[in-house]
Amino acid sequence: MEVVNVGLGERSYSIYIDKGLLINCGNRLKNIKTDKKIFIITNPIINKFYGDTLKSSLKDAGFNFYFTEIPDGEEYKTIKTAVEIYDRLLDIKMERGAALIALGGGVIGDITGFVAATYLRGVPYIQIPTTLLAQVDSSIGGKTAVNHPKGKNLIGAFYQPRGVFIDIDTLKTLPKEEILCGVAEIIKYGIIRDRDFFEYLERNIERLINLNEEVLIHSIKRSCETKADVVSKDEMETGLRAILNFGHTIGHAIESLTGYKKYRHGEAVAIGMVYAARLSLETGLCSDEDYNRVFNLIRVAGLPTAISGLDADSIIDSLYLDKKVKEEKVRFVLMKKIGSVEIQGDIPNELIRKVLLN
Repeated sequence: MEVVNVGLGERSYSIYIDKGLLINCGNRLKNIKTDKKIFIITNPIINKFYGDTLKSSLKDAGFNFYFTEIPDGEEYKTIKTAVEIYDRLLDIKMERGAALIALGGGVIGDITGFVAATYLRGVPYIQIPTTLLAQVDSSIGGKTAVNHPKGKNLIGAFYQPRGVFIDIDTLKTLPKEEILCGVAEIIKYGIIRDRDFFEYLERNIERLINLNEEVLIHSIKRSCETKADVVSKDEMETGLRAILNFGHTIGHAIESLTGYKKYRHGEAVAIGMVYAARLSLETGLCSDEDYNRVFNLIRVAGLPTAISGLDADSIIDSLYLDKKVKEEKVRFVLMKKIGSVEIQGDIPNELIRKVLLN
């Protein structure tokens, strides 16, 4: 088993990566300080595949547990859904020491974390991400949120989990499109912080997509290490942590404008990374070679590289609702070279429009 530590003082926790981890999850939870009462939030699809395994593991470890399902889909990551979960927690008299478990992908993890941060002013929660995207990104770092009709993740809090349990066996039931969403975020880590890892991905991208165990575990671990390092240096995103948003500025706008239905999150981020790399090239920040390598890796992975059917001005307008806007300026994470990025807040709308229409 691989273990990655997120160093945040009293809020530090560990990320455990292995195959078959879900079966022994209950025993490992004994080492995390919580009451014996556990409340699991999942969706019907994940519950069908993995609910019984988790229930058996918790039962054997002596936990009392309750399950609730929320519908699958980004459109259900709302305040309304959170209130429905609060109602259920109050009905079963969940106390402050009891823990929530997020069993599922990014939507489940985000809303579970948001509920944990706000119910009784904060209760423990544990992440058990079942998608590659959640395993390498949203389950780590304590960003919790729900969506608002005007934008993604606009209502939320920084609230760290007590532990993250990554079982790679859960990826076997994912469709290829969902695997690719996680691959997009994995590529991001190479672009922003680790040129050697990017080159590793260039050599092994097909094996990663096909879930080769060695490549998969290495890629998940390296991604988690990179995010853990950044988060430990800037938990509340006052500076460095913003680099993790590479590709997300335009990506979130695309998701919001299409009602979270046309593009999966990883697909929108892949498109956003191409546009961010193109902006980097147009501003003279990165070389043609590095831009082409980023574009080609995303293309070879089978991810989309451009939008269709969206108006450039609508995207630009949506950018100004992004959480990263500061002093009415959209802040972009741009690439200096593969493995190094910087944040810029003075990109003119004309250049953004040019790149979107190219």
